Amino acid sequence: MRRRRAVALAVLVGLLAGAGLLAGALLRGDEDAAARETTGEVAGTTAKRTGPRPLPAEVRGVHVTLGLASIPGKLQEYLDLPGLNTIEVDVKDENGEIGFTPAGVPLAQAVGAAKGYYDADRVAEAAHDAGAYLIGRIVVFEDPILSERRPTLAVQRADGSVWRNEAGLGWTNPYDRRVWDYNVAIGRAAARAGFDEIQFDYVRFPSDGDVSSAVFPSAAGRDPGWTIARFVHYAASRLRPLGVRVSVDVFGLSAARDLGIGQLPGRLAKYVDAVYPMVYPTHYSDGEYGLAEPSALPGAIVARSLADFRKRMKGTKAQLIPWLEDFSFNGSVSPDHVRAQITAARRQGVRGFLLWNAAGVYTPDMLQAGRE
Repeated sequence: MRRRRAVALAVLVGLLAGAGLLAGALLRGDEDAAARETTGEVAGTTAKRTGPRPLPAEVRGVHVTLGLASIPGKLQEYLDLPGLNTIEVDVKDENGEIGFTPAGVPLAQAVGAAKGYYDADRVAEAAHDAGAYLIGRIVVFEDPILSERRPTLAVQRADGSVWRNEAGLGWTNPYDRRVWDYNVAIGRAAARAGFDEIQFDYVRFPSDGDVSSAVFPSAAGRDPGWTIARFVHYAASRLRPLGVRVSVDVFGLSAARDLGIGQLPGRLAKYVDAVYPMVYPTHYSDGEYGLAEPSALPGAIVARSLADFRKRMKGTKAQLIPWLEDFSFNGSVSPDHVRAQITAARRQGVRGFLLWNAAGVYTPDMLQAGRE
């Protein structure tokens, strides 16, 4: 079998070298099939616009899950929130599910990821009719569906089985170009549907679970920080021609130190239009940034974190727009807790903010322009 493959490969290299197709010829067996599924975008499809929709002077928006977006009338409820001018809707979430059937991405249907929670064109139409800027969030490398159905694309264990984090969720391999193409193709489908910005989340290496047992095929000593940066650069080059902005979500501490997961804000900011740090006060350990209890001082921790991001991103054109928490682990949230974060963000001179609540329940009147 190896001899036959070697002969076939030699013939293909000879035939294709002049056409610059050597990289494609090196794919074999299952990898060929996966590549064909991943890159089967519809030929001749063009963007609906020539440039990005104007970014609000101050971004003020909320996060909407796939499930919430599927409820009749629910999206309009969010669009009617006083002061809202931006809405982020999940395109692909932490479970690997895609909110609609993306045209030109056959692999999404083949692995059962395309769920049809909503009509992407109608979501875009509703958002724009309401005068809102529409962001599509794509969770990239944590992907339980793709890793399970296509193990050759997954982070693995030494025995070749799929590696999983402490929550039992599989991850796809950040070094694998086919994984890049899959997620970028989903972003292109969202762009064609009318989304204004493609926001990549979990654009990093895994950080929880027994990471020491994780095996990354094709790593070959490549640096995680440059690997993530290359993916972001590649994604932006494929998406911007469709008239959308490209952005990334990063951990709130990624500007303070190298977390070992490939998220280097200063490097990523060179390739994207916006960086969204998740500066959730309850996610900082006691003593971080010199604060005994960061969650009790939401304004202070947000301010100190964003100051670090401004330093790291200095000299780039990327906008700094934080994710702020509108939730509480004990089931209730104080308006003052949310307002303190917003005030601190505004005083740092950022371009706006997005509020996160996984349940989609937001504190009233937090999106009013100019309120502190």
